[in-house]
Amino acid sequence: MALKPSPVRRSAANITGLVFGLLWIFPVYWLVNNSLVTDDALQSRTPSFLPLDFTWAHYETVLHDSRFWSALRMSFGVALIVVVAALLFAFFASMALSRFRFKGRKIVIISVLVIQMIPAEAMFISQYKMIDSWHLLNSMLGLSLLYVGASVPFTIWMLKGFVDGVPVELEESAMIDGCSRMGAFFRVTFPLLGSGLVASGIFAFLAAWNEYTLALVLLSSDNSKTLPLWIQGFSGQNQATDWGGIMAGSTLMALPVIILFVIVQKKMAQGLVAGAVKG
Repeated sequence: MALKPSPVRRSAANITGLVFGLLWIFPVYWLVNNSLVTDDALQSRTPSFLPLDFTWAHYETVLHDSRFWSALRMSFGVALIVVVAALLFAFFASMALSRFRFKGRKIVIISVLVIQMIPAEAMFISQYKMIDSWHLLNSMLGLSLLYVGASVPFTIWMLKGFVDGVPVELEESAMIDGCSRMGAFFRVTFPLLGSGLVASGIFAFLAAWNEYTLALVLLSSDNSKTLPLWIQGFSGQNQATDWGGIMAGSTLMALPVIILFVIVQKKMAQGLVAGAVKG
């Protein structure tokens, strides 16, 4: 019979969890708080932990900026392309690596791991030249292609753990009942990978949504910037840094991520736990 933890140990664990939770949420609160106060309050040497000098001025500045809406469309478009393409490629690749035994399979698996170890900055010059030769600079498609290439290796590795956890006997039973190999994949295995697909899709979305350095290299036009590059515009070399605009813009940029996480948090938690156990 398992021993119950003592009240002291349970209280210590609760307090520790509370402290770490507050440490995690405080930067988010500070971001929102500073987006709702005046410029004078932001520049004051005495920090204000409550928005006493409340104002919507920074959000009005952001929402009336046409570049914000252009950057929002760019970021959403790139993230959507990356999620769909990465999951599509990763699903078939993970099925092949998990279900089939072919020559060079181990080399492919090791290559997937090695690719993730290469610093992204080491490939910027070659990536820029490649996209330039295709005439895709300052375009959603050009940036999306590189983001998909960067996301697919991790997504393959993550999804492979979920596919390994699905008994192959289920597919064999479906094929005995008349399903083709592809039909068994989509009718039996695919529905069981829901949590894994959600978790992998969230990681791919966050990677594309928050990425800054590669976008900085490829996108120079004001009409083709993503949200991180647009926020950088509040801190120009020839102007004072608009901290209120940065805070308001960063809050609006974080809002879709928070909403998405609230919607899929149950599936994502199930996927992460399942992946840890099955992988």
